[in-house]
Amino acid sequence: MSALVRPVLAALAAAACTLPIAAASSASGGTPFPLPLEAYTAAEQGLSLGEVLRHRISVQPFNLVASGIFLLAILHTFCSPKILSWAHHAKEAHEAKLRTLAASGALRPGGKAPVSFKAEMLHFFGEVEALFGLWVLPLLAAITMVKGWEAAQNYVTYGVKYTEPLFVVVIMAIAATRPILRLSESILGRFAALGGSTPLAWWFSILTLAPLLGSFITEPAAMTIAALLLRENFYRFNPSLRLRYATLGLLFVNISVGGTLTHFAAPPVLMVAAKWGWDTPFMLQHFGWKAAIGIVISNLFYYAVFRREFKALAVGTNPPSEDDVAEAYWANRRERIPAWITTAHLCALAWTVFTAHYIPLFLGGFLVFLAFTHATAHHQDPIGLRSPVLVGFFLAGLVVHGSLQQWWIAPVLGSLSELPLKFGAIFLTAFNDNAAITYLASLVPGLTPELKYAVVSGAVIGGGLTVIANAPNPAGQSILSRCFPGGVSPLSLFLGALAPTAVMTAVFLLTT
Repeated sequence: MSALVRPVLAALAAAACTLPIAAASSASGGTPFPLPLEAYTAAEQGLSLGEVLRHRISVQPFNLVASGIFLLAILHTFCSPKILSWAHHAKEAHEAKLRTLAASGALRPGGKAPVSFKAEMLHFFGEVEALFGLWVLPLLAAITMVKGWEAAQNYVTYGVKYTEPLFVVVIMAIAATRPILRLSESILGRFAALGGSTPLAWWFSILTLAPLLGSFITEPAAMTIAALLLRENFYRFNPSLRLRYATLGLLFVNISVGGTLTHFAAPPVLMVAAKWGWDTPFMLQHFGWKAAIGIVISNLFYYAVFRREFKALAVGTNPPSEDDVAEAYWANRRERIPAWITTAHLCALAWTVFTAHYIPLFLGGFLVFLAFTHATAHHQDPIGLRSPVLVGFFLAGLVVHGSLQQWWIAPVLGSLSELPLKFGAIFLTAFNDNAAITYLASLVPGLTPELKYAVVSGAVIGGGLTVIANAPNPAGQSILSRCFPGGVSPLSLFLGALAPTAVMTAVFLLTT
């Protein structure tokens, strides 16, 4: 058990260090870094958007540097499939060289590295979950050169909140446990049975119900459950690559809007709910029912597009894959799990959701949960922390970069009227976390109820276009990436999410 607890204890210690101090300051005269938005606005009355942006660059030239590094990080994500392909070829070439040396008798113990350094480094540079964290290093170097090391370390340590990345790590680990998955599969399986439990029936059931479930167990938990169940009940039947990307894009869009039935489950809603007085009845009236309609229409649309392939999957034209993970899953799913163990897991899930804003409470609860899973190991799968930690690393890197983009996103949002604001939020969400978009909108003074609705609806609608658009997306991509040869292509994901995004846009516009 100690091997599991040590990483979490380290995370708890790191998180605790971020609690007492609120904002970062530069060493030079105590000037805050980054500059708060109100530091710019006094001299910006009557200026156009272009003049505002030029003024902010003149006041703080580092704004342009930070945004340039962020742009390079985004471009890097589009190159990741190609880099992973290079890594694969490098690994194959290294293994071929080792086989040749072994056949000739020239390979001796310790003579040649069994692992290719080139292949491993290329794989690291092509791992989407690592990219934004990787680009924090040149950002740190740039801040240090311009502002000094004290400003750099204060910004990364105290100027950024890591609550959401740590929460996602914990909720992913709990949601992926065998009792939670078995319960989710049992519930969704009842609906899939109405359609004969075919791959199509599972596909429709998961993509309809799991996103709506996210309104109560949070979107990251719903994403984890939906991605794992899709992997074992749909992707393992080897659908075409086109259908795989359509399903992934549909999953991301549905999860993004599916959390809007309540005011606490979707990160972009959570950012503004308290400040704007939005509660669950308000969300149901203005967002929830529209999200449910949009999810069903989007699913039916993709069913119509791929109906022939779904029919082929139903009759077994594409046989199930035989990988070890899938075989282990199907082997243990027949084992009965006592109800009290499942109840304990649900309590751990509920506690994590309830304490989502308090790092010591949900991390402390996770330590207790790990002890419980160790004591009931005969009913558990090993707790996998690799994927949750990678996703947490991705989100932590994203918030470090995203916090330095306020200087241009806030005035862009504040300059738009209702319809342009909705489409602007959809567009901006593709390049930044949608929770950051709504948070920045909450700082814009004088937003009317119509503008508030426009920015939040736009942010949740655009949450499936890229892996960085919504906090749960990296979790889904991490779980399903092995279902895509060479990794997930950002362009193909965008194209797969485009149709459901258009459907959601039309539903929210026509029902306003």
